[in-house]
Parts: sequence; C-alpha cells; structure tokens
Amino acid sequence: MTGTLAGEVVILGGGPGGYEAALVAAQLGAHVTVVDSDGLGGSAVLTDCVPSKTLIATAEVMTEVGAAAELGVQFHDSDGGAATGLRVDLARVNARVKQLAADQSADIARRLAKEGVDVVQGRGRLDGPSRVVVGDRTLDADAILIATGAAPRTLPTAQPDGERILTWEQVYDLTEVPTELIVVGSGVTGAEFASAYLALGIPVTLVSSRDRVLPGEDADASLVLEEVSKRRGMTVLSRSRMESVTRDGDVVTVALTDGRTVQGSHCILALGSVPNTTEIGLEEAGVILKDGGFVNVDRVSRTSARGVYSAGDCTGVLMLASVAAMQGRIAMWHFLGDTVHPLDLRKVSSNVFTAPEIATVGWSQQAVDAGEIHVESVTLPFAGNPRAKMQGIRDGFVKLFCRPGTGIVVGGVVVGPRASELIHPISLAVAESLTADQLAQAFTVYPSNSGSIAEAARRLHRF
Repeated sequence: MTGTLAGEVVILGGGPGGYEAALVAAQLGAHVTVVDSDGLGGSAVLTDCVPSKTLIATAEVMTEVGAAAELGVQFHDSDGGAATGLRVDLARVNARVKQLAADQSADIARRLAKEGVDVVQGRGRLDGPSRVVVGDRTLDADAILIATGAAPRTLPTAQPDGERILTWEQVYDLTEVPTELIVVGSGVTGAEFASAYLALGIPVTLVSSRDRVLPGEDADASLVLEEVSKRRGMTVLSRSRMESVTRDGDVVTVALTDGRTVQGSHCILALGSVPNTTEIGLEEAGVILKDGGFVNVDRVSRTSARGVYSAGDCTGVLMLASVAAMQGRIAMWHFLGDTVHPLDLRKVSSNVFTAPEIATVGWSQQAVDAGEIHVESVTLPFAGNPRAKMQGIRDGFVKLFCRPGTGIVVGGVVVGPRASELIHPISLAVAESLTADQLAQAFTVYPSNSGSIAEAARRLHRF
C-alpha cells in the first residue's frame, strides 16, 4: 500500500459501483459521501438483478417440479387423485421479489452507516470537477465518482404505460398472470424474462430483430437455448423488427416492420439501456461522453476530468453488477494510492439466467472465429455426464479454449442448470493462467456436473 490514504470523496449513485467504492474509500481512510436519489443498491438491487433473479429462482422451481415425473415423483391432491398442473401466484411472487430487494437495500444502508459513510438523499450535479451540488447543499471533493447507472430504453412508438406495456423495471407490479406475453428484444434481458415467464406457465412470444436469440453470446449456446425454449412452447420470431407497440383495452398489439402484428395481454420492452448522464454537469466539468451519452473511462475508471472517476452502467463498459463494483473499487484504490490492477475484461465471468443458463469467461467463440486468437477447443455435452443423467439433464455442454503449445486455458462456456456456479473453476483457470492439464488434474467429485469440466480439460491434453 502506497500514497496518502486521506481525502474527501463524493459519489453520485448508490448502486454497486457507488456503494462498493464507498466501502473501499472508507476502509482506506477517506471521508465519503454518497449522493443517492433512487435507493441504495440502485437498479441492480431494486429493479434489475436482485428482483429478476428472484423471479427466475421461482421459475427454476417450476421447471424442476414440472420435470419431476420423469424422475419418478408424482403429485396428488388431498383426495388421492393425481394433480394435473402447476400454477403460479404472481402477486405473491412479486411481493416476495420486492421485499427481498428492499431488505437487500436496507442491508447496504446499514453497512455504509457502520463504516461511517454519509448518505445524502437527492440528485447531485457537478459544479466543476471538484464540487457537487445537491439541492441547496454544496459538497467539496478531492475526488468524485460518477456511478449514476442507466435506465431502460424506450421509443416514441413503444411507450410503457406501467400496466400492460412494461419495461423490465415495471414487471414487479403485476398482480394478474398475463394470458399471453410478448417480449420485444432478444438480448440478455429479453431472453431472461421470456425464459422465466415461460417456466411460470405463461405463453410467451419473443420478438427478435436478429437471426438468433442472444446474438452477443456463444452461437452454440444460443442454439441450445432457442431449441429448448421452442420445445417448451415459446414462439420465437427471428428477423422480426418491432415498429410500434400499442394498447386497446386489455389487448396489446406489437406491429412489425414487415406488416405482421402480434397480439397479447402484456408486453415487456427489452430494448437496451440509456445512461443516466444528462443534466448533471458532466460536460461542463470537462468529462467527455461517448456516443449514446456514456462516460468515457480508462481501465482505472478515470474520466477526462482530473479527479473525476466513473463506474458502472453509465460507462457502458460491460453492464454487469460485478463489473460496476470492480470499477468503483479500482477508482478508489487508484485515487487513494493503494495497489491497483487495471480492469481486465478478459477475466470477467458472466451468466445469462435463462433455462438453461449460459455462463462465459475469457475469449469467446466469436473472437476465435474472427481470427483474433488461435486456440484448441473441445465441447463436451452434458448428456454423457452421469450426474446429469441422474438429474434428467439432456441439454447443454461445457466448452473450453486453450492456447496451442502452452495449453493455457483462455476461455470457456457452460450451458446448463446452475452454469453460473459451474463457470467458477474455468474463471479461476483463466484468471491464473492455468493449463488444461492443471485444470484436469484437480479432483472433482464423482458423480458431479463439474466433472465435465475436468473431462473436457483432459481431452485437451497433448503429449
């Protein structure tokens, strides 16, 4: 540890980028003030990650229970007759979702208070690179961190009403179960909600402007997800661009640019995000914004204005809560003179919480196909894994990439239930430059789904 661990830090935004930065700065001796207008935890805790993954956890239970008969489990009513179906109480599910989000936000507030962090309610605005104005209060700062997040993107022809035309932040107010749900957008958010509501027993139509679902993910993984989703009853409209979304009473109509229309009871708009960077004095303070209004930062979270850092979705670097948190920590480590390692996106593991899940880390198949890196690879389907057979898992795979010659693991993909947990050993291998042989030689439990990771690594062994 080097440098002088002191200073006045003001953070705009209480999401993962903001509150994790605050904890680091407080630990290193700075006086920290967090300016927050929407609730500690930000969208990640209150309207995005925590709520959506809580909803998805319920959907996972529905999926597992639905497959129970194959494993020899049967359900009976109290009179001894066979139960014929599952039903979700969406009002109760959403009440639990919102309560868990509120509890997590309260936990963050207690942690910040315990560490001596001041929290100011309000919307902050920069008055130059070393001052923040909140209402009639002025906060002088040695360093400012912009962590204001992003909001759902909407279009003039597709405006949410909060009742039947919804952004992903508004779905948790639903108390009635949609009779036919349309999801517009097949990126991560759209795919996750489409998969979750399908598992809850709701008919879903997914409108995708691209050739395949999840166009930014591994193509093999996307193919598995699309095949599974269609098999379970989802309607996927590929190469179908939305023109408008309108509502007439209880009917929502999505018009496509080719003249077709799709009707349902509800529609979720998953059209991407826009950064919350307008009218907070950034450009006047010398902060350069990129196209779309995202804050331009380097790998240690610095903006173009001296003493001003930025972290999280407002930077557009990689919209993950884990990346936002790391950007915030890195910013404070850098400003306060602690040991710092620049952000390395090649070591970021991520997960799409669909059914099945898709987890990735390191170099991608897309980069390999584009000739950006030369690798040896192996793909091992879960269908041959003994533990997967016991659990009735037929879909999914493990894919590993390693460098020729050295055998160093540089990337991987896991598709299957709990892929978010299974990616961790591959993430460790990528982060620590382990070889496929080293990954293969670590003991795994038999039988286990993680055994497929070791087996894939063994198949990459070269004399």
